[in-house]
Amino acid sequence: MTTPETELLAASFEDHRKRLKAVAYRILGSASEADDALQEAFLRCMRTDAAGSDNLAGWLTTIVGRICLDKLRARRTRREVPVGAETETLPAQDNPEHEAMDADAVGLAMLVVLETLRPAERLAFVLHDMFDISFDEIGRILGCSPVAARQIASRARRRIRGSSSTSDADRARRRELVEAFLAASQRGDFAALLALLDPGVVVTADPIAVEASAARARVEPSEPVLATEIRGQMRVGEIFRGKARNAKIALIDGNAGLVFAPGGRAHMVVEFFFEQGRIVEIAFVAEPGQVSEFALEF
Repeated sequence: MTTPETELLAASFEDHRKRLKAVAYRILGSASEADDALQEAFLRCMRTDAAGSDNLAGWLTTIVGRICLDKLRARRTRREVPVGAETETLPAQDNPEHEAMDADAVGLAMLVVLETLRPAERLAFVLHDMFDISFDEIGRILGCSPVAARQIASRARRRIRGSSSTSDADRARRRELVEAFLAASQRGDFAALLALLDPGVVVTADPIAVEASAARARVEPSEPVLATEIRGQMRVGEIFRGKARNAKIALIDGNAGLVFAPGGRAHMVVEFFFEQGRIVEIAFVAEPGQVSEFALEF
């Protein structure tokens, strides 16, 4: 049964449909999946009270973003490649909405690159870098702090920049660097650590990783004590010197990194990003929803 309020909300949804479709398409990479996401979002809106929202566009984007995130995670669990990334062309030129979206659409090459990102990274990158949505709003969609959302988007950018360097030789060299870093850390070789780190290296850690490291340090003083962000070659070298003794080398989505897995279950993942043969970023991820998205091989 419709009411004046639901009729007004339905009209507002239609006013925002073009933008919401663009958001869903870029996140999902498939026009048909974007249509499904919008239909689900519309039905959800009709069942939800929007009276308390003073930013209807942001509220609708949040709903669409959460639906798209669920779809990405379900797709990743099934290890599916969306039709849009391989055989689906950009929206057909047979109606005005599709023509408008095509004119401003992300190219197929970018869609292929976006497929290398994990769900949270893809959503954060698309919403912030393509639609200028704040990390406060992105954090609400992802269920994390704005700082963590910013870190997720940063990792996405680094992954996109490095997507062209994925040869077997590159992967082997990166593994050698991670192994050398772990060995230097565990034996406390400060000079060797500095040689592997870029002068502007940054360590990032999500809030759960920060809390977990502090708790572990009270029991195992050899483990690093993290902060949300640590910058600089000397500071990063200091926090790792003589530490990381419980870390194990693992393949993280095919690239070498470190995993803390007491009892055989991964609790924290450590990713490494490289430029010109040096480590430029080390990212600690311990949020369970994100850890579960990694494909890990020990």
